[in-house]
Amino acid sequence: MTDTKTVVKPTEIELLAPARDAATAIAAIDHGADAVYMGAASFGARAQAGNPVEEIAAVARHAHRFGARVYVTVNTIIYDHELEEARRLIWDLWRADVDAVIVQDLALTRMEGLPPIALHASTQCDTRDPEKARFLAQCGFTRLVLARELTLDEIRRIREAVDTDLEVFVHGALCVSYSGDCQASLAITGRSANRGECCQVCRFKFNLEDNAGNTLVKGKHLLSLRDMNRLDNLEALLDAGATSLKIEGRLKDEAYVKNVVGAYRRKLDSIIAAHPDRYRRASYGRTELTFTPDPALSFNRGFTNYFLTSPSPAAGSLATFDSPKWIGTKVGKVTGRAQGGKAINATLYKPLNNGDGLGFYTRDGEFRGFRLNRVDGDRLYPAGDITVPPGAILYRNADKERADILASKTATRKLAVEMELKWTGNQVTLSLRDETGLEVTVAEEAERQEARSPQEERRRKELEKLGDTIFHAASVTDLCGQSFIPASTLGRLRRNGAQMLDIARQTTHRRELPGKPSVDVMLPQGKQLSRHDNIANHVAADFYASLSCQAASSIPKAMETTGKPAGETRVMETRYCLRREMGACLKNKEGNKLPSPLYLTSEGKRFRLDFDCRNCRMQVVYIP
Repeated sequence: MTDTKTVVKPTEIELLAPARDAATAIAAIDHGADAVYMGAASFGARAQAGNPVEEIAAVARHAHRFGARVYVTVNTIIYDHELEEARRLIWDLWRADVDAVIVQDLALTRMEGLPPIALHASTQCDTRDPEKARFLAQCGFTRLVLARELTLDEIRRIREAVDTDLEVFVHGALCVSYSGDCQASLAITGRSANRGECCQVCRFKFNLEDNAGNTLVKGKHLLSLRDMNRLDNLEALLDAGATSLKIEGRLKDEAYVKNVVGAYRRKLDSIIAAHPDRYRRASYGRTELTFTPDPALSFNRGFTNYFLTSPSPAAGSLATFDSPKWIGTKVGKVTGRAQGGKAINATLYKPLNNGDGLGFYTRDGEFRGFRLNRVDGDRLYPAGDITVPPGAILYRNADKERADILASKTATRKLAVEMELKWTGNQVTLSLRDETGLEVTVAEEAERQEARSPQEERRRKELEKLGDTIFHAASVTDLCGQSFIPASTLGRLRRNGAQMLDIARQTTHRRELPGKPSVDVMLPQGKQLSRHDNIANHVAADFYASLSCQAASSIPKAMETTGKPAGETRVMETRYCLRREMGACLKNKEGNKLPSPLYLTSEGKRFRLDFDCRNCRMQVVYIP
């Protein structure tokens, strides 16, 4: 009897980066991203981050050279009159060689006449439990982008429920509401987050009031969360079943993307190197950086691990009440003013540079910023007229020296190639085989001539001159002996070979296969459809009607199609709890520190806070 062992291939792990434009996308790939996601000209949940199809196609050509992928967001809800436009857009993206489309509206899983392109379920689909995950997998999605609020155990349970790829956010801004289930912006301004036009109510300044209108907290950003940072939890996420690690930030600039991608690439590479039997990279090529990445030096509101290790964190702040901006790092303390108020004396903790951006809190709690025109020892000269009180702590949130570095070329990404030079008849041939196994051979007729001196070192140096290509020579095998081959011939072989291999890399890229919807899709058990399912067109309504055995005309429609609410309406559901954040959890004896009910008010807008303590949820109810 022969023993047979099942060979388990390492799981492919993807580092997914945001890109607001083509230049940022290409920078992300060069700095080590395995994939990028960006917005098309329309139907993206970040309306200000749209891109022409032609530029997306250019990104795809560059990414595919390294086996990296390009995903495009079409993740708003879609109205009936827009369905045909959405269909045309997805065809344009297919022709642009996009690898997958990230969508929210389930109509796109049911529409006729779409190209065979993979669909990823956006975080706007609000996938937070195994039942929803199974439903979306049955709909034909090849990947599920999970809710940011999930714990490791919850991710693991979803992994056990579906075979679909799981994408999780690891870094960047946090929505206080479950994504896809926030109508706060729509309710107060008419601008819908589900249509890419969120006004970011969560970053507003609020008063906290009791039922009688007494102010308990005045003028604080009570719903403004810190930024996610899971750099130290990547291995735990992989163990839980995540296969794509996503950085948030399609509105962030190129310097931010370079820095954060560089940091996560280094960390992820170290994990893969430690566990080559379990994990492998999702793309190819080695990236070398000219700077040391550090996420703490890019825009952030302070960091939180959010709910990753516990559904109810007992310690550690999730929010940042004082400001929704990037404060920066402490660099000094003001000791006084000089030169008639034109200069600031300070005790500096770190050296500063001319052109740095500094900030401080005023005595009434406002954060103000200014540019540093000149620094002379411990004396600072602001650009413009600004008063900084003695004792104020100075923060740097714009490092001119680092910004200049990140504005330059800061990374090279190269594919290793093995080269072989030999004679084939009266032709000298050069074969190039890259690290993926792709091989090309070029040849040139030449007259064989015996050389008087050794030639191998000269030929090797000539063939290794791949500097302006995406390749570097890992090895050169020279089988031409003492033959003399002119440098011009070697140069042409090298250039033509590299060009052919580059073209081959782009044209042989294989896109992800589309999923196959199940013939027996079932709604999660006990599911009651509501406006929170964001049904905005007849295709989605017909689909849900076929699953719920009710007429499509009776399917609850998205608020976007029915107008602003006339009465009290829940506009957010959050795992973040303001009571818990303020040390007044109703499950503990400290709960009486704050009365019930509680209200948030901002510029005439009023919201009631309801607390579902059994499920550790907070609901924000808009009161017109």
